[in-house]
Amino acid sequence: MTQNVPVRVAVTDKALALIAELRAEHGDVLFHQSGGCCDGSSPMCYGVGDYILSDDDVKLGEVGGAGFYMSPSQFEYWRHTALTLDVVPGRGGMFSLENGREVRFHIRSRIFSDAEVKALEEAEAKAAA
Repeated sequence: MTQNVPVRVAVTDKALALIAELRAEHGDVLFHQSGGCCDGSSPMCYGVGDYILSDDDVKLGEVGGAGFYMSPSQFEYWRHTALTLDVVPGRGGMFSLENGREVRFHIRSRIFSDAEVKALEEAEAKAAA
């Protein structure tokens, strides 16, 4: 029996609603999972074209029609982690589009099960072949 490949990034209904609101105002958006520094490890939301992705950035998936990316070094650290994009009260990252709305994007995480890791590894090997 083949294990279904788990998603690397999921999204809550609250996050979907905020993404839709931001897309209505700013057009297409993308997310980049920050690795620290100024805004801690917050998921940052940018207008497409306002943040230049590296050719090496890893796309984890799509949330609400927006690509979700992280740097290769960050991905190596989080590769065995399932992420869920959520919204919580607070201030958004200084450069993130939700800033000033008194809510911010937030990442919840859990470690993939052994079966999920195996399914991901098999899918990655198949994609690389």
